[in-house]
This record gives sequence, C-alpha cells and structure tokens, in this order.
Amino acid sequence: MELLSRKIGEVMALSLPRKYQVIGVGVSATTYSETVETVMQGIRKGQQLVVTAFPVHGVVIASQDQALKAKVNSFDIITPDGHPVRWAMNILYDTRLTDRVYGPELMLRLCRRVAEEGIGIYLYGSYPHVLDGLHNNLIRMCPNLLILGWESPPFRPLTPKEDHEAVAKINESGAQIVFLGLGCPLQDNFAFDHRDKIKATQICVGAAFDFHAGSKKMAPPWMQRNGLEWLFRLKQEPKRLWRRYLYFNSAFLVKITDQIIRQKFFTRYPLRL
Repeated sequence: MELLSRKIGEVMALSLPRKYQVIGVGVSATTYSETVETVMQGIRKGQQLVVTAFPVHGVVIASQDQALKAKVNSFDIITPDGHPVRWAMNILYDTRLTDRVYGPELMLRLCRRVAEEGIGIYLYGSYPHVLDGLHNNLIRMCPNLLILGWESPPFRPLTPKEDHEAVAKINESGAQIVFLGLGCPLQDNFAFDHRDKIKATQICVGAAFDFHAGSKKMAPPWMQRNGLEWLFRLKQEPKRLWRRYLYFNSAFLVKITDQIIRQKFFTRYPLRL
C-alpha cells in the first residue's frame, strides 16, 4: 500500500500529457517538446517515468493482449509513434496533433538535451555490434553525451540471477535515462516488470537502436510524413515484415473504423483517459 500511494503521489506531482483511448490503448496527445520536457521535469523531481512509443502494430498488439494492455496503460506516456495513430486521435478527439512522436527522433532529441545538462544514459537491448555502432554515432551526433553503460541481453528470458545483475549494473551506472531497444512487446514487458527496480526513467524506442547505429535505413522524410514508412521497411525486409504489416495494418484499419463509427454515430461516451 505504501508503494502504491507513493507511485500515485509521484504521478500527481508531475503534469503528464492527457491520454485518449485508441482501440483500447491510452495514447498520449503529446508532442516532441512536451515529451522531452516531461521527462526532464521527472528527472529533476526524482521521478522515474516509463515511456513507450507506439506505432500501429504496437497499438494493435496491446489491444489484443489484455495483460499487455493493462501494463502499457499504466505507463506515464505512450507517444503516437505512427502517423495513422495520430490521424486516428485527430479524427476521434480533435487533438489537432500536427506530427507524430517517433521513437528514433524522440531518442535523439532526448540525447541532445541530456548532453547539454550532463545527465547520463544507459543503452539496453539489440546485438553487440549494433550497440557499438549506436554508441559511436550517438557520441558523434550528441557531443558531450554521457553514455554510462550499455548491454546486449540474451535473446531469451533472463534467469533471476541475470535479471538481478542487469538491474544492479544499470542502477550502479548512475544513468537517469535507460533506452530500451528490445522491440515490442518485449521492451514494454521489461519496462513494466522493472519500473520499481530500475532507478531511472525507462524509454522504449525499439528500432531506434538499429536506425541510429546505421544497421538499418530510415525511410525518406516524405514517406514518413505521409504514413508510408511501413512500405519502405517492407521493401528493406520483406520476409520478416510482410506478415506484420499485412495483419497489423489491416487489423488497425478495421478496429479504428469500428471505433470511429461507434463513437461518432452511435454513442457519445467519452473515451478520454
């Protein structure tokens, strides 16, 4: 009870972006600048936030998994990582968001900000060679950035001993932001399971590790602006991604169309969180 009361008090002490329900998932109506400022305020107040960036497939995965949905809906911020998610929020709630809050871009903006203020970060996820490239490129893009540690965990559930050692290593580093690049939903489950163990703000950024390391290419800006990043990534990795985009894009379209019809024409219940 004491832990629950403390966590509730922390959230109330910090002004968080308002959430709106998108097929059952509470997505924050936020911007890059607001998310960065909220994270920085949390650090100054000594509050460890949990932030994730959800594109279409993240929203659909959470909407279909009750346990995962309950976990991510408890997060402090879920940014609208994909333009279709942003468009849905604008249609449903008139949020008037002019841009998404894309995980890789959010990571870069936060790294630049903490570099200016001498705040350390920790990188957790992906493969060793990706982390090497990510470390080097972040230092180049963000002069004076303090990367206090990095780790590529095994691609299997951690043993209790391994988990304890990973948490200890992160906490002993003194980092105040931990970027998680484990992919959805692994990184979201990890963040939830460790929100009271890791003494730092956790930010789930998925493929940002690969993009900033240079191991995968980002879509051209015009494709990103028009919600066509999925098509670019599909061209890059057709065997791995065709099922994801065929299923999740279709499922999102069906689910969000149903929500729009129900909310706009048949019900007037508020879905704001």
